[in-house]
Amino acid sequence: MRRATLNDVAKEADVSIASASRAINGLDNVAEGVRTRVLEAAAKLKYIPHGGARSLALARTNTIGLLLPDIYGEFFSEIIRGVDVAARARGLHLLVSGSHGDVKEAVAAILAMSGRVDGLLVMSPFVDSQDLGAVFPVSLPLVTIASRIGQSGYGAITVDNYAGGKLAVEHLLAQGCTRLAHISGPESNFEAQERKRGFATAVATAGSKIAPVTIHEGDFTEESGFRCVKDILAAADGGAPLPDGIFVGNDMMALGALFALKEGGLSVPDDIALVGFDDVPIARFAQPALSTLRVGVYELGRRGLELLADALANPDAEPAEGIVISPELVIRESSKRTG
Repeated sequence: MRRATLNDVAKEADVSIASASRAINGLDNVAEGVRTRVLEAAAKLKYIPHGGARSLALARTNTIGLLLPDIYGEFFSEIIRGVDVAARARGLHLLVSGSHGDVKEAVAAILAMSGRVDGLLVMSPFVDSQDLGAVFPVSLPLVTIASRIGQSGYGAITVDNYAGGKLAVEHLLAQGCTRLAHISGPESNFEAQERKRGFATAVATAGSKIAPVTIHEGDFTEESGFRCVKDILAAADGGAPLPDGIFVGNDMMALGALFALKEGGLSVPDDIALVGFDDVPIARFAQPALSTLRVGVYELGRRGLELLADALANPDAEPAEGIVISPELVIRESSKRTG
């Protein structure tokens, strides 16, 4: 069967070959309507860029493509470590790229990897990541981690972030906290929004047991956690109630928050109890050690690679059922007020 060409895609989308090429390659100078039509046409025709098509005719590369939102910080280092250890055990190599939270960069990375890798392991937890579904090479096995992509691929690993947010609030209430605040991740991040939704649900369930709460948006970095706490303390100086418990949307923001609380002369957990999310390695070495929701970051990477490796070894098998990770509450000194 003849493979679809770029000319076929252009005709299907009713655009010029130049416009189709720019859209396929993720360039900025393309109208969104044109980009959408081209990507839909590419998916319909099962189009693979020419360089990829040549490579697919050759022997396997024994290389896996790993696409992450970023490659900076302990969380992503642990993901990469889990993938790398499992890959080496299978005799596989890694090609790693970061999308920096930009779907266009993710598209460009995926297209660049096509023909160079035997399969794709993708983490793209952004609200608009469904758009990526149209550009995945249909001939490559795909496993997703904590992503919202419009196809199931050969398996998916998701985290029950909603349940984790509820657990954090329930724990803070059990420690006697009655004035809660939440430092969330960015609005564009689906995982962050699910954690915030769990927080809001547990707060609503508690009802009159707690005072009105405040929510502050960070960006998953230490700096944003520090900044959000500074905003909380400034509001308290102006007469707003000071929270006695804060659920922070990830550990890196929680570490920044912890530093800001110490700088502000407050005791953790006596004045303000603090709970993070992820359980990155450094969390247990903070002073005080950070309470958090453990998701097994290393294991996310390892299990993702193993799902993908199994798909490569058994290409005719049915896609694996999705794996849902339930966060585990790890209580350490930053929130422990009662026995």
